[in-house]
This record gives sequence, C-alpha cells and structure tokens, in this order.
Amino acid sequence: MDFTLEVIPLPVSDIDRARDFYRDKVGFHVDIDQEVMPGMRIVQLTPPGSGCSLALGDGIWEMSPGEKPRPGSYQGLQLCVSDIKAAHAELVERGLDVSEPVQYTPDDGATFMYFKDPDGNGWSIQEYRRRVTEPLHKVLADLAARGQ
Repeated sequence: MDFTLEVIPLPVSDIDRARDFYRDKVGFHVDIDQEVMPGMRIVQLTPPGSGCSLALGDGIWEMSPGEKPRPGSYQGLQLCVSDIKAAHAELVERGLDVSEPVQYTPDDGATFMYFKDPDGNGWSIQEYRRRVTEPLHKVLADLAARGQ
C-alpha cells in the first residue's frame, strides 16, 4: 500500500490574499478554487513540478479532530529547486520578499533561502542540484519498480 503525501492544509486568515500570494509571488498553479460543498470553499495550489499541493479553505479544519492551527503558525515548510540562483531571480522578479541564498556547506542540499507568506507561515527553499539528473518522480518510479 502506497501512502502519498499530496495535500497539506495551510492555515491562513484570508483565502483570497493567500491564493493571490502563492499564485502571483511564488508561482504556484491554482488547481481548484470553488465551493466544494455548501459553505466550504477550497483553494488548492501546486508548486511547479510538485506532487504535493497546498489547500486553503473555509471549514477545512472542521473536517478533522483537534485544534485549528493559527494562521502563520506553520514554520519549516520546504520547497526544493535544482538551481537556487535561478529560482531566486525568478522569485525576486515576481516581487517576492525572499532572502538571499545561504550556502551552509558546499555539499548538494546545503544551500537555502527563506520567505514568509502574508500570515507569517515560514518557508525555506533548498537547492538540490541532483534533481537536474535525477527528478524525484523518476527516482520514485525506479524504487517502485525494484519493489522498494
């Protein structure tokens, strides 16, 4: 049985503002923006090349038990790119307030940049150069073919 992580609900205070931010500033694709049942609007956005989306919604938190997270309370969400300098240039051109890339070591996977959404949810972007030659979808397909 495969268990795939495909959607992460994100707590925001204003769905339209968050949708516009992730679409216009970060470049996510809007997959869904509709009322999926009476009184429940869902906006689902997917980063380019990703198999995992964000879900923003009215009433989304009432569907599962537990306390509703506060807008801005998520920290450490992470995106990966194969070329952090190119990603930085693209995001700055889109108007995103993103930090300069920081290289912690010369190893692949050790360079990051950071930004926050309008509510303060914190993101990092990691450079993983290996993805140029080994896209994640191919790595996962190869592992599945080998039964791993």
